[in-house]
Amino acid sequence: MISYNPKTWLHMIFGLHKSDTLRMLWKEIIYIGCFTLFITFLVLRFAPDSKFLEKLISVYSLVGFVISLLLIFRTNTAYDRWWEGRKKWGELVNDTRNLSIKLASTINSQEDRDFFVRMIPNFVFAAKEHLRRGVKFDELELLEKEIEFISSKSHKPLAITQLIYKRLLELKMKGIISEQEFIILDKNCNKFMDSLGACERIKNTPIPFSYSLFIKKFIFIYVTTLPLAFVTIFGYFSALIATFIFYVLVSIEVLAEEIEDPFGKDDNDLPVDMLCDKIRSTTKEVFLN
Repeated sequence: MISYNPKTWLHMIFGLHKSDTLRMLWKEIIYIGCFTLFITFLVLRFAPDSKFLEKLISVYSLVGFVISLLLIFRTNTAYDRWWEGRKKWGELVNDTRNLSIKLASTINSQEDRDFFVRMIPNFVFAAKEHLRRGVKFDELELLEKEIEFISSKSHKPLAITQLIYKRLLELKMKGIISEQEFIILDKNCNKFMDSLGACERIKNTPIPFSYSLFIKKFIFIYVTTLPLAFVTIFGYFSALIATFIFYVLVSIEVLAEEIEDPFGKDDNDLPVDMLCDKIRSTTKEVFLN
């Protein structure tokens, strides 16, 4: 996720950041520019005084309004997914803190404290990479027997949760934590999987393919035929207008595609790596004090 100062207007307007859609779409912009210029040439060459083309501008104004409504819905849907993902990771941060505080105040055994110092952050690191299609064991702090157990499972965060539950049950059987304390800790652990399950739902349920395909085709047809409506007024400049409108419309679609899966490594995705590091440092601080 990019950290920036929203008040630096000049830098944001004239700067060309790597996440700028102009850098992403410059090839497509050139292609569309050449194609619309060719369309404009054909119209000016074979139908320069067409009365029918002069009336098309009202039709394209209406179609442009329809496209804007579709893109508003598309952007809002993508942002809702991004924001829900952020809320779930915020809940995960709070749940790890709550569990750490309760366990650190209850457990005196250094072995048990070391276990939870490792396992609570291990869950979030495993969850992060699970949402990216593959857990990195070098990020996890595991003992050899724990590695063997987790490696044998397809759902690595769930396996880590199993180990946490197993240790909590052992503490309960030893009388270190009471039944009431176990119920409270159980609720915290349940919230771990609730947050991860919500993130999996966001990850595994993209916008329907037919909807995304329709928007792309709609924009392409609209932009490439746009010179027909403007050529009688602006001449060859209608190709430039069509190219600019293509850049605006497609940029909105590209940004929506980027944020609808907020757990990756794109510039505008959630800062889940930073959140994982924060959870690990906070957990260690709680148990060491």
